[in-house]
Amino acid sequence: MLISFEGIDGSGKTTQARLLAEALRAEGRDVLLTREPGGSPGAEEIRRLLVEGAGERWSPETECLLFTAARRDHLERSIRPALAQGRVVITDRFADSTRVYQGAARGDLRQIVDSLHALMIGIEPDRTFVIDINPATGLSRGNARGGSEDRFESLGLQFQERLALGFRALAAECPGRVALIDGSGTANEVASRVRAAL
Repeated sequence: MLISFEGIDGSGKTTQARLLAEALRAEGRDVLLTREPGGSPGAEEIRRLLVEGAGERWSPETECLLFTAARRDHLERSIRPALAQGRVVITDRFADSTRVYQGAARGDLRQIVDSLHALMIGIEPDRTFVIDINPATGLSRGNARGGSEDRFESLGLQFQERLALGFRALAAECPGRVALIDGSGTANEVASRVRAAL
């Protein structure tokens, strides 16, 4: 099974992906916990290009190509081999992030994103959880993390608000696959909502 976690920056999706992986491992399942961009050596190299530096470092079109290249390497080297071994794969972001970030919030590129996805990736997660929180809260959390991976946070609150709307629209568009999870409360409370939806 391929499970993805999505959401705006600072939504808590990374924590929720980890908590679900820990819970499934405790039940005896073999789980690969991975992330995007990244999850394979080549994709991790591309990650640095995408998440570091100035907010306007790349055009939305170039971002779309870089994310798809990273995802293809991740798929070939990590996701497909793990699924072939019967493992559960939990990924912190997948194609829906590109659909929302570059397809809706950074540019009007959804058709390009979907075409590239169909040509180069060709699979969707079995289940996607969008951790939904107030954009101001997410931005404040993202900025508090520090570090160099803050390129998208540097685009400001209006960008995070567009992202939140994009993820909510995606959940409405794909209700059979995408579950919108209330991200308020403690990490364990949110994890209980994820498990109920799973």
